Amino acid sequence: MSDVSLPLPRTAPAPTRPFRRPTEESPPTRIALVAIAVGGLLLLVGAPLAAVFAEALVRGWGAAVASLQSRDALAAIRLTLLITAIAVPMNAVFGIAAAWFITKFDFRGKAFLITLIDLPFSVSPVVAGLCIVLLFGANSAMGGWLVASGYPVVFAVPGIVLATVFVTFPFVARELIPVMIEQGRAEEEAALTLGASGWRVFRTVTLPNIRWALLYGTLLCTARAMGEFGAVAVVSGKIRGQTATMPITIEMFYNEYLSVAAFSMAALLTGLALITLMLKTVLELRHADQLAATRRH
Repeated sequence: MSDVSLPLPRTAPAPTRPFRRPTEESPPTRIALVAIAVGGLLLLVGAPLAAVFAEALVRGWGAAVASLQSRDALAAIRLTLLITAIAVPMNAVFGIAAAWFITKFDFRGKAFLITLIDLPFSVSPVVAGLCIVLLFGANSAMGGWLVASGYPVVFAVPGIVLATVFVTFPFVARELIPVMIEQGRAEEEAALTLGASGWRVFRTVTLPNIRWALLYGTLLCTARAMGEFGAVAVVSGKIRGQTATMPITIEMFYNEYLSVAAFSMAALLTGLALITLMLKTVLELRHADQLAATRRH
């Protein structure tokens, strides 16, 4: 009998799995993580925003607009815009000066100065307002002298400005410091070598390099200044029509069971914050390269 070799049956090739890096999540995991993130945002952010606008319009647009035209509401809106218009430019100037001093000079105690800039992030706004009351209140030496001279700070606009400036101070400085460290000193030193004055160096060399980070920090500072409650509530005295900002007026309306007025003003304040957020998002999309250094802190 002759040996006849029978062909072996062919086995199907093993299915190849798609290549995936060890640090890359699987598609089901990614979908689950995205779903959790989106669900959390909708629950913690989307639902409250929807509730604010729904409660503001529960009696229609007419009632909401009429509640914002009352004397107390208009006074609160004007005061909030005034405080923001004063505090934000002051913080822009202070932030530029602090960032310039920290990044362009070497001195002992630089780390301590940076820590002081971050102090408003760690101190409660209520504590900051209490410190202003203790320092400039009528019972203190300086505050008593200011009151006797006709320039009260506490329970007046200057105290609200001080509290807002303190709370919002780090935003501009912390956005500028990484950018100015990234750009270094070579360009400024070259301009000074060519005979440019200090102001011209800042205007033609430094400012163009930091303009987008400055605008970004200013937007963040504006949003916080309009919505600050804790420190302002301590130093303002909550005087209706005089020292009551929009957040304080919202609380006053709500405690008086004026829900439409309270939620209408809350919706207006939310709208202003959303406009600021949209401007910040547009800035990030159009100038991502210039803002990349600000993400390192």
